Amino acid sequence: MKKEIEILWEVMRNKGIYAAFIPTSDFHGSEYIGEHFKLREYLSGFTGSAGTLVVTLDKAALWTDGRYFLQAERELSDSGITLMKMGESETPTIEDFLKNEMPENSVLGFDGRTVSQMYEFILERNLRNKVSFLSDIDFGELVWKNRPPLSAEPVFMLPEKNCGRTRAEKIALIREKLKEKEVDCLVISALDEIAWTLNLRGGDIEYCPLFLAFMMIFTDNSPSKLFANKTIFSEEIIEKLKSDNIEILDYNDIYSEIAAYDKSIWFDVKTANYALVFSKKSKSIDKHAPSPIELIKAIKDDVEISCEKKAHIRDGLAVTRFMKWLKESVGFEKVTEISAAEKLEELRKLGENYLGQSFAPIMAYGEHGAIVHYSATEETNAEIKPRGMLLSDTGGHYLDGTTDITRTYVLGEISEEEKRAFTLVLAGHLNLLAAKFPKGMKGSTLDYAAREPLWQNGLDYRHGTGHGVGFVLNVHEGPQRISCRAVEEVPFQEGMITSDEPGLYVAGKFGIRHESLLLCEADEETGFLKFSPLTLVPFDREGIEKKYLTSRQIETLNDYHALVFEKLSPLMNEEEKEWLRKATEPI
Repeated sequence: MKKEIEILWEVMRNKGIYAAFIPTSDFHGSEYIGEHFKLREYLSGFTGSAGTLVVTLDKAALWTDGRYFLQAERELSDSGITLMKMGESETPTIEDFLKNEMPENSVLGFDGRTVSQMYEFILERNLRNKVSFLSDIDFGELVWKNRPPLSAEPVFMLPEKNCGRTRAEKIALIREKLKEKEVDCLVISALDEIAWTLNLRGGDIEYCPLFLAFMMIFTDNSPSKLFANKTIFSEEIIEKLKSDNIEILDYNDIYSEIAAYDKSIWFDVKTANYALVFSKKSKSIDKHAPSPIELIKAIKDDVEISCEKKAHIRDGLAVTRFMKWLKESVGFEKVTEISAAEKLEELRKLGENYLGQSFAPIMAYGEHGAIVHYSATEETNAEIKPRGMLLSDTGGHYLDGTTDITRTYVLGEISEEEKRAFTLVLAGHLNLLAAKFPKGMKGSTLDYAAREPLWQNGLDYRHGTGHGVGFVLNVHEGPQRISCRAVEEVPFQEGMITSDEPGLYVAGKFGIRHESLLLCEADEETGFLKFSPLTLVPFDREGIEKKYLTSRQIETLNDYHALVFEKLSPLMNEEEKEWLRKATEPI
């Protein structure tokens, strides 16, 4: 067993704990977390962004989803930790595992600040009659030497011209939602909701322009309270917040403030941690429901949409230039997965308003493409040869938008199997791009459009088809999503930005994914809704086998490529323009 687990075992024995529950989470229910919170990664060695470690006194197991099965198998080998493949029929849920493994009257230990109230409900329902909870233990402080401190990077203001609404207007809108539900206070835990509300951005989580904070907004127009490290704010920002009736308190004061508050509170139990909700002492009736900000934020206003379109043109120019460079460089100079990612980042930096990458770049050559969220390291960094395919999934944050794009590039000879797979995945992508659907439709229905060409051939992929994307916020946001496994979702509405990313992965051989961001808008002819593309980068025509496409899919592809040429060619020199003309020729 890993020595880190053995150290944890010693702590557990000393504390009388039979099982330790260690999720991938911070105090805010964030998908991506800062270095201080990566205890699961420290203990297990698994570097994927999603996973839960459970350690009992005689074993350890890690649960993760289908995106990470291959990666987790590699990283957990020889660790003594058992991989639990979520979604597989033979894999027990975490709750069932704990129910079966834990003796009567034993103790489950966890840090209540890193467990959502929603998941605590699940633990309570399944385990409370058998075991007791110790929810105030920070295992990281006890087992992790040289643990990184909480981040406290400076906060900056988004340009007012890019924000659509002022922070005062947003807070007034939130107050209206509170009045409608007859609730006295909204506690905001989600970092992207706080950043959106305040038109501020930060740098406390890599790839996510967010800052660590909680917030309380009250129905009665009393000052809103922002809980954060005060050193991250400039004097100018402090004054602007004060002018909008917002006071700043220490980050950890949120728990005592909630304990002292004797009126009703609206908690979003998906993001509000257990310790936060449990600290409420009064007997007032609280509301547990999705935050009202989540849906407001997902529906981009006209200003945000206009900004996103401009950002995607600049981003599309960078990625298209990368495609040209890749085609002209592989086989003539040494190109590796890491150097390719660095080249794309170099090209993005040339664009106006660029802030940085929106997630860790995925440059996956050959068989690495089958690892859905592959990340090249010095040990795995493959040289890209003039054969096979490169899966490139990257994105950028700009002051006026966030991008997320995947293209699979053909670098030389590929097999008939690869060409067929490339085209079937593209067919699904084009089906979704061309979809028209009535208002009220959810993503679980739309998902079939993207999977149908694969399903017709007995093929599938384990991840979702589409996720929402924030405005200079998280590259993954809700509440809308496109997935055949969606449980909680909302209907699509005009202004939502969502990815379209079907894929196909063959272990040991190759991976293919085609991803663009789509804007949901009204179709004037039918009164239905439809998608229009924001992402503007060609699909590699060398991977397309026309016989696997319908006439409608071919028309959709040709129309898309015509749009790419129309938007990007005016920004190119003559050599680039001629290259793009060939790359976007009708098929």
